[in-house]
Amino acid sequence: MPTQTVLAAATALALGQGTPQPLPSTQATTTYHRVEVNGVGIFYREAGPRDAPTILLLHGYPSSSRQWDPLLPLLADRYHLIAPDYPGFGQSDAPTPAQYTYTFDNLAATMEGLTAQLGLARYTLFMQDYGGPVGFRMALAHPDRVSALIVQNANAYVEGLGAKWQGIGQYWADPAAHPEQVDAFMSLEGAKQRHLGTSPNPERYNPDTWMDEYAILSRPGERDIQAALLSDYQTNVASYPAWQAWMRAQPLPTLVLWGRYDPSFIVPGAEAYLRDTPKAELYILDAGHFALDEATDRIAWLTRDFLGRSIGTSTAPSSVPR
Repeated sequence: MPTQTVLAAATALALGQGTPQPLPSTQATTTYHRVEVNGVGIFYREAGPRDAPTILLLHGYPSSSRQWDPLLPLLADRYHLIAPDYPGFGQSDAPTPAQYTYTFDNLAATMEGLTAQLGLARYTLFMQDYGGPVGFRMALAHPDRVSALIVQNANAYVEGLGAKWQGIGQYWADPAAHPEQVDAFMSLEGAKQRHLGTSPNPERYNPDTWMDEYAILSRPGERDIQAALLSDYQTNVASYPAWQAWMRAQPLPTLVLWGRYDPSFIVPGAEAYLRDTPKAELYILDAGHFALDEATDRIAWLTRDFLGRSIGTSTAPSSVPR
């Protein structure tokens, strides 16, 4: 089915013919927690009723679970939401690379350990940026746990890689010869541009977001952590065919949300999902890499409608009481 047809049909389903009604919102159930997973302290945000279907929200680089703050109260009346910080990010522990192996395999294993501790038997994966490599690994390891996929600028296709990845490819080939790639990756300007991208509406972006992210990136030891993950990112590109094959073999309700102003993960990467999940609902948003910066209400509406049609709001409990 042509992309335009999918977009038109899904838009009609999601928003109807009239103006959307105001979104419900509740902060009443939002709480903040830390648990230890294999010796590493992991921070997570939780919202919504624990007997509702669970959404596991996996954040991007260089953000944390804080990126989901605008969305949590807009979903918490219907869904149980868990948003963790990976090791080395946000409020989670940041052990040195000598103490913790910073690979996407290991981040996924730690997140699996968290879901086991929380008793999450089944969940929707909501993946953004680094959340894609983490989430796809979790899905391939335990496909029975995943009820639906929501993808927001989480790339799984070579054609989704923007021009900057050519320089990163040079770093992968010879890290010692290209320290400037890590410099740019961890710079304040880099953090800022991940949010703004090519958006014509820079006034809609809160500068506190990239200033806070840069503060985390500036912590002692953070360069070694992030350089290790940047190097390991090449394993994600190598894994794209396996993720694509899994999506073909394990067709799930899939919602793809993509900020068109993202120069890192470009729109062809969003459209490519329709090759392997032809029934996916695809929306190209007037937003950037972190689409919630500019399209919070739109994303909340699309997510609520998609999940309401795909998994409902009152399935069997998705967590074990604790």
